[in-house]
Amino acid sequence: MAPKVSDSVEQLRAAGNQNFRNGQYGEASALYERALRLLQARGSADPEEESVLYSNRAACYLKDGNCTDCIKDCTSALALVPFSIKPLLRRASAYEALEKYSLAYVDYKTVLQIDNSVASALEGINRITRALMDSLGPEWRLKLPPIPVVPVSAQKRWSSLPSENHKETAKSKSKETTATKNRVPSAGDVERARVLKEEGNELVKKGNHKKAIEKYSESLLFSSLESATYSNRALCHLVLKQYKEAEKDCTEALKLDGKNVKAFYRRAQAYKALKEPTEFSSCNCLLTPLPDVPSVLPRPLLSTEHKTEGLRAATP
Repeated sequence: MAPKVSDSVEQLRAAGNQNFRNGQYGEASALYERALRLLQARGSADPEEESVLYSNRAACYLKDGNCTDCIKDCTSALALVPFSIKPLLRRASAYEALEKYSLAYVDYKTVLQIDNSVASALEGINRITRALMDSLGPEWRLKLPPIPVVPVSAQKRWSSLPSENHKETAKSKSKETTATKNRVPSAGDVERARVLKEEGNELVKKGNHKKAIEKYSESLLFSSLESATYSNRALCHLVLKQYKEAEKDCTEALKLDGKNVKAFYRRAQAYKALKEPTEFSSCNCLLTPLPDVPSVLPRPLLSTEHKTEGLRAATP
């Protein structure tokens, strides 16, 4: 006979969590429901606790394939604490299982506004983008519901949470997952990747580097075999002072093409900005083709005589 769980919200939730870890989703759901009833009967407002309980019960429903109730509970959780990552991810998964791809895309995209390194959201965007392009055609973006703008306060709340809260959602900081990198792209994938890369290039010319990063990232989801796409995205990261990301993209570019001079140059710029003199000096010998090319950062420091050479190094 199972031990009696005391009527404390915290203990009920802890017991539910243990059952969930043991794969006893029905029992976990019942415990979360008891905790919810107890919390609501008290009449004391604790929206964060109530939101967690709804989200946890939603996870049980999702594991049992009850996507409709999962969506309801996630929506209740988000009404209490808007822009919480876990209920957004769980609702997106439920929408995807029900083939409501547009709604799933919105939730995955909202998660990436909060933390653009969440592996499950990146994987979800990859799958959903393909499904939407296949079902709605090249103009699929125009047929999406509006994507909410995440306030800075929500981003800060997520980043301030203890590290254990990030384990489920931020298992990988890589933009492209191992599965995506290992997949051999089809001819159609390669063409889609090319079009998205060109769209990114046009955005760079207009100075919209944030949007360009999105285009390059989408392109890499279809084909991660193009060195120039990585080095182009690295340029955008440099302009936005995201030096670690720039360094990683240049390294990926050079794995694909060891003669990518722009990738060498941009990685050196990233090392310099990160004040890593050892790595920077090791790249100096590789910069001889561009001895007079100035840094792309910051633009106001470019001298007149450098503008032409600088443009060449600072374009996709």
